[in-house]
Amino acid sequence: MDDLTKELVAIGASVTANCEPCLKYHVKMAREYGAGEESILASVEVGKMVKKGAMTKYNEFISSILGGTTTFADDSKAGCGGS
Repeated sequence: MDDLTKELVAIGASVTANCEPCLKYHVKMAREYGAGEESILASVEVGKMVKKGAMTKYNEFISSILGGTTTFADDSKAGCGGS
């Protein structure tokens, strides 16, 4: 995998992890390797989608251990198996 691709993946991972210093660093590095803003924004969107999907599944888990008494905001269009 080339360095630019690694940085674009790292951008998505940084968004998913809510790591501001990581995101700043990896955006800077992606730009240094020649990434355009469209590619950077696409990586951010993938990270947001993964994070939303993970939160959907976690909310389902929370609800299951609380006997289904908890409701959450609509997350019906999430990734990671959200439906």
